[in-house]
Order: sequence, then structure tokens, then C-alpha cells
Amino acid sequence: MTKLRFILSLQDRLSGLPQDDVEERLSFYSEMIEDRMEEGFSEEEAVSAVGSVDEIAAQIIADIPLTKIAKEKIKPKRRLKVWEIVLLVLGSPIWLSLLIAAFAVGLSLYASLWVVIISLWAVFGSMIAVALYCVAVGMGFAFAGNSLTGIAMIGAGLVCAGLSVFLFFGCRVATKGLLLLAKKTVSGIKNSFTKKEEA
Repeated sequence: MTKLRFILSLQDRLSGLPQDDVEERLSFYSEMIEDRMEEGFSEEEAVSAVGSVDEIAAQIIADIPLTKIAKEKIKPKRRLKVWEIVLLVLGSPIWLSLLIAAFAVGLSLYASLWVVIISLWAVFGSMIAVALYCVAVGMGFAFAGNSLTGIAMIGAGLVCAGLSVFLFFGCRVATKGLLLLAKKTVSGIKNSFTKKEEA
């Protein structure tokens, strides 16, 4: 791939992002390719050493805050006419309430998922506490002469300790999964802003 084709592909992939960020990244990668060519690489080798366009674009999109991308996409390309402003104001009770409702539903779903994760961690902590309590009380019963009750309590404590180990790994996987889901959701929203509108 030539330098020009690489830069044009990257520019196409970054359409929809703030223009100053796009120009900054394009000049950065252009200079990087030129530096490698000055070191003796051929143009194709220099371009391939930089990396693939898709990976670079994905990293650039991930680095730019979602608010900045949304602001660039929402910013009108031209001045609004008077009748458009009137329609926006008159329609605001409908579109604004729908927008707020959609945001509230999304936020409540996300919060609900975190509540489930926090509850799982609370159960894990409770299992540890129960395990320690049962072992301590079981030892007290065993030393007090009630050995069968003491052994049963210690056994219950060990069962709770074993279950808490499994619960720990489950909680950890669930937490990582939710963080990955949040990251992919933000990345998907960013990518939807950078896709070209079909004519």
C-alpha cells in the first residue's frame, strides 16, 4: 500500500470525527511513514510497519472522548432557518421528553447490571463471614465438650469457604464482563458516529 492510499483510507475511516483531530492524526502518521522511508525502508515497507488502517482507526476512535465525537456530529453544518428553529421549539415537549426517557431507561438498565454485580460481591463477603463464624463457633463447641456439633459447624464453615472460592471467580468474571460490555457499548456508539451517511 502506498503512503497516499494509506492516508486516504485512514481519512475515510475517521470521517465523522472532529476535523482538527483527524488532521493531527493524519499528519502524525504521514510523518511516521516519511521517517521510516528516510531510514531506508521502501514506501510499502514503511506503510506496513506503521500497522493496519483498521487497527489504527479503532485506536484513534477509542482515544477520542465520546462527548467530543457527539458534539462534532450534532453541530449543524449550516445556520438553522427561522422556521426550523420554530419547529424545534414547538416540538421540544415531545422530542425532549422522549430523549430524556431513552436516556433514563439506558441509565437504569446499566445501573441495574451494576446492582447485580454488587449483590454478588456482597454474597461473596457474607459467605466468607459465615465460614469464619462457623469455624470459630465449631471450635468453641468442640472445646466445650460438644464435639459432634463442633464438627458439624466446622464442616459447614469449610463448605461455605469452598463455595466462596467459586463465587469469587464468578464475581470476577461477571465484573470483567460488565466492564467489557460498557467498553464495547461506548465503542459502538463512537463507531456509529463515524460511519458515513449513505446518500
